[in-house]
Amino acid sequence: MKTTLLKLFLSAVLLGILISCNVEPEAIEYGKDQCSFCKMNVVDKTHASQYVTKKGKQFKFDAIECMIHDLNEKNEEDISLFLVANYTNPGEMIDAKTAIFLISEEIKSPMGANLSAFSSKNKAEELQQKHGGVNYTWEILKQKLSDK
Repeated sequence: MKTTLLKLFLSAVLLGILISCNVEPEAIEYGKDQCSFCKMNVVDKTHASQYVTKKGKQFKFDAIECMIHDLNEKNEEDISLFLVANYTNPGEMIDAKTAIFLISEEIKSPMGANLSAFSSKNKAEELQQKHGGVNYTWEILKQKLSDK
């Protein structure tokens, strides 16, 4: 009897641990959520970003550059997902590691880096031709904006 109760208890604890470590992103509540870096409200659906740790903790940002500056203080090994707003489809979050980024003075972002993300290289190049600027991959962008 005691072994059955112990097994049930351990199963419940294990299930609770697995459920609590969900690494899926939460939707950003625009106008309500605060930037984890600069503490401004997240309102811009074309420049927001977020990451989720391997333990499931959510960090939301009003601009991609805020997320990158926050990463300077973190161990990226602890992070499971990096997401950025797709500039051409406001509100849609895309994988930052596969996104193409454009820094163009003609496309303003909330914190002044003029940084936008795109789901495809074609879209990024199309806007680059129209607005000027320079395209970057995730790794090159992090190096460019790094405080390290």
